[in-house]
Amino acid sequence: QVQLVEPGGGLVQAVGSLRLSCAASGSIFSIETMGWYRQTPGKQRDFVATITDGRINVEDSVKGRFTISRDNAKNTVSLEMDSLEAEDTAVYYCNAVIRRAVGGPMFQYWGQGTQVTVSS
Repeated sequence: QVQLVEPGGGLVQAVGSLRLSCAASGSIFSIETMGWYRQTPGKQRDFVATITDGRINVEDSVKGRFTISRDNAKNTVSLEMDSLEAEDTAVYYCNAVIRRAVGGPMFQYWGQGTQVTVSS
């Protein structure tokens, strides 16, 4: 079994900062990708940022404001969010693509989600 636990989130004023973190634990051989997605009510879950083998991808609307980082030794990923805007309000989900055994298939896992609310 694999778990993604993501403490953090909360209420912050516009132009403020917030840091999200996520830790993967359980039966893990290797982690291909770790990243973050977000979702608002009634809308699909949208890509925010990912790291794969050191390659970073960031959604255009958060470039220059959000910074993703990863600690491979600890199986963690973080998202530093600066200059937050009301439009960043959403439930943020940690995501990981994980191989659980040598030569085995990769599976996608999600955290439970954490609410980020930016007040204007």
